[in-house]
Amino acid sequence: MSIDIVRATANQAVRLTQIAHSAKSYWGYPARWIELWHNQLTITGAYIQAHEVYAAVDEDGVVLGFYALGGGGDKFILEHLWVQPSSFGAGVGRQLFEHAVTCTRSYGGRSLEIESDPHAEGFYQRLGAETIGEVTYELEGQPRVLPLMAFALAAAEAG
Repeated sequence: MSIDIVRATANQAVRLTQIAHSAKSYWGYPARWIELWHNQLTITGAYIQAHEVYAAVDEDGVVLGFYALGGGGDKFILEHLWVQPSSFGAGVGRQLFEHAVTCTRSYGGRSLEIESDPHAEGFYQRLGAETIGEVTYELEGQPRVLPLMAFALAAAEAG
């Protein structure tokens, strides 16, 4: 699949939000959980302007996925990486992740940290990230454990 990865613009906020909601819903989470995550999955124009947000766009100009970086210095954070479910398995996520690594490297970052959804842990591992711990949240009174992962850019450059 031929895609371009371009800096996202504020007028793409609705589309990016749709992708984030669709991708999260794909995993069969209860609708009430998706609603609890509404604010986390909503991408605003202001967020796009304040962060490094990049969109994967196909040859027809359709946005298929996106990522956002946070942090800085030695450690950057992959705050979002979402692909529309109909494009799963087409390499869009891999290209977005590789672009995020390149972007992190260009800013002098030495690691890219990811608080992963459990369903995405294997994806990140296949791309070279390692699980370094876990983050626990409470959701509806129950603990929800997420893998904390890191991609070490220094190790990637040496290899």
